[in-house]
Amino acid sequence: MYIPPFTVSSRAINLIAEISSAIERYAIRMEQSDSLRLRKVNRIKTIHSSLAIEGNNLTESQVDDIINGKNVVAISYIG
Repeated sequence: MYIPPFTVSSRAINLIAEISSAIERYAIRMEQSDSLRLRKVNRIKTIHSSLAIEGNNLTESQVDDIINGKNVVAISYIG
């Protein structure tokens, strides 16, 4: 029977559990960050598409600026 050249102590098990917990918290935080970014991008694309259907020619960048409270100069074409 194989006997490893080390022993597993309760301290080692506790440290492994702490490391695992920290990694899981980090992974969850990264997923939330990605999720928020994707939701914002999706919101901008949805608004832009809806406006385009109505004949508005704002770009996605301009829609993003409006959402962020920036002023956007609109040019109207009458044709």
